[in-house]
Amino acid sequence: MRIDVILPCLNEAAALPWVLSRMPAGFHPIVADNGSTDGSGRIAVDHGATVVRVPQRGFGAACHAGLLAATSDIVCFMDADASLNPHDLPQVADPVRSGSADLVLGRRVTRTLGSWPVHARVANKVLAVELRRRTGVHLRDLGPMRCARRAPLLGLGLTDRRFGYPLEMVMAAAVADWRIDEVDIPYLPRSGRSKVTGTVGGTVRTVRDMRRVLVS
Repeated sequence: MRIDVILPCLNEAAALPWVLSRMPAGFHPIVADNGSTDGSGRIAVDHGATVVRVPQRGFGAACHAGLLAATSDIVCFMDADASLNPHDLPQVADPVRSGSADLVLGRRVTRTLGSWPVHARVANKVLAVELRRRTGVHLRDLGPMRCARRAPLLGLGLTDRRFGYPLEMVMAAAVADWRIDEVDIPYLPRSGRSKVTGTVGGTVRTVRDMRRVLVS
């Protein structure tokens, strides 16, 4: 069974060769190029990925465009910045394939201090606690590597096109009584500087978008 892997991408030319060369057998990358100017799209094509051009800027816009372009029954999402190893995709996908879970998230486990800045880690923990309070879903991390079945995921009707998309996915799944689980995966130092967690400003924008989803 082929599984499409959606990788939202904005200027990840340095990381894509490492990421795409490590895709496990049966996992096909779909790079949702959100306006890259560094040749990311060409590099992705050269490494066998399907490339979807996404003119609407926003993390959620890229994720959703990739989801619409996917054709497999089961889909995965992961970042394209080499902070996650595609070798871990089967571990995240297996509970969905076996039918024991509807949505699985990879809980990021750090091996080095530089992998996940403190300000981003604290913000993630606060959001996870708030999510648990509002929905009863016990997640320790809103991890970017995740897996679900494509048709039910589209049926959730996700509308956020910014950084709130990952949180909206979990909240909508909880409302729909999905079985949500998480598995531990290593979180690696990314290639280059993160647009989200690498700066306090990026983390603030992400938290703002996610909090908008929480109160909507």
